[in-house]
Amino acid sequence: MGAGLALLAAGSTLALPAQTAAAAPNYNGDPTQYWNGVLLEMFRQADGSQGSPGELARSAAMMNAAIYDGESSYQNTFYTMAYKPYLSAPKYPNLGQGPDEEERIIGRTAYNILHHLYPNQTAYLDKVFQDRFGTPPTQFDIIDNEIVGTIYNNMIKARSSDGSENQRLYNLDDVPGAWRPTGEPGCSTSKAVTPFWGQVKPFTMSSGSEYRPTTPGSFADYATLLASPAYAYQVEQVRLLGGRGSTQRTTEQTAIATFWANDLGPDVSNNIKGTFKPPGQLLDATIRIAKARDIRSKYENARLFALVSLAMADSAIGEWDVKYLTPIDLWRPVSAIHNGIDPSWQPLSAARDGSPLTPCFPAWASGHAAFAGAWAAVMKGYFGSDTMTFEVATEDPASPQKKRTFTSFRQAAQEDADSRVYLGVHYPWDASDGLKLGEDVATRSVLPRLGPVGS
Repeated sequence: MGAGLALLAAGSTLALPAQTAAAAPNYNGDPTQYWNGVLLEMFRQADGSQGSPGELARSAAMMNAAIYDGESSYQNTFYTMAYKPYLSAPKYPNLGQGPDEEERIIGRTAYNILHHLYPNQTAYLDKVFQDRFGTPPTQFDIIDNEIVGTIYNNMIKARSSDGSENQRLYNLDDVPGAWRPTGEPGCSTSKAVTPFWGQVKPFTMSSGSEYRPTTPGSFADYATLLASPAYAYQVEQVRLLGGRGSTQRTTEQTAIATFWANDLGPDVSNNIKGTFKPPGQLLDATIRIAKARDIRSKYENARLFALVSLAMADSAIGEWDVKYLTPIDLWRPVSAIHNGIDPSWQPLSAARDGSPLTPCFPAWASGHAAFAGAWAAVMKGYFGSDTMTFEVATEDPASPQKKRTFTSFRQAAQEDADSRVYLGVHYPWDASDGLKLGEDVATRSVLPRLGPVGS
């Protein structure tokens, strides 16, 4: 296992390792885009709780916010800082005395944060660092002492004891309407995914419940909810549009369903990588858009990816508050439909082997939708318009399309949210409430936090 950058404390002195022959650096493309590509590969390998939506979004936020603060410090040193940093942007008087300082600040910060988060993927990290810099990550660089050590330690300190390691198990409400395992192998009450993620310390919100929507249909208990026409309508929509044998779902809706899924983890026994997961799909879309728009400023790229990642991380916290910490932990459509409607019904959603696949946590509200709403609101705020033509790609093996083209960020977000109904794993109100929560996180917490200096 590699040694990382060994940043023990702000201002600490690194031991000088034995020198090795250096290859020429390969600084092809923007460094923030490069390290987000690295992060996507790590998402594909992440398994178990490490591959849960909240954990993945937290990792992206830690890396990209740290990159942004390192770049902000560089800008602040030369009196060109235009936006507020995330945590801090101290000036460093010894900058300007070496080559490629921005590249080194970004790369060494990204490497060290990722090494902290994914120590089991050190060999891969060491390789991609050497591919970019031509030197091993442990090779001494004064940038570590000048900036990276402080930025790294600031982020680790800010996220230590943030509640992300809470291992408490879910307490099942054994009443109709309440979530319960849906029958897939590996999904049990004790395996309910991150039931206390809504209590994780947010990155920008005041609390996980800050933008909490009302209980589905404003019903305060399960019995009243299940007796309502509103609930019956929600169930019927999924039954008609989300089942494997649906005659109501169009070919286009089926394509939309699988395009946005990307829920498959790695198959380690057969050496098959997982998909880049829902947060990764939107990071990949951000990379594609930044390249298509030819964003060359390292500062602007760092800010864009920090905004997107912080918005998704806090949306995950807000969504998991909704899923588990409100009066209604709503059961999945398959449970609702099997409850006296059609015990043979199965969702379109499937695992690699074709068996039914429903995420092992409550339905309300949709995490996909929250990520999408947050992403679209950030992109609109960053570019100053919702209107843009761009492509999004998928890695889901069931998708007949590998890319789809959109003409607005909101259009893509709405399609992402609706896809969960067509896939048979969410109700329509899961999609609409998730979108709204993500939009609120982005517009009311994240965009102001990294807004113009003086705002």
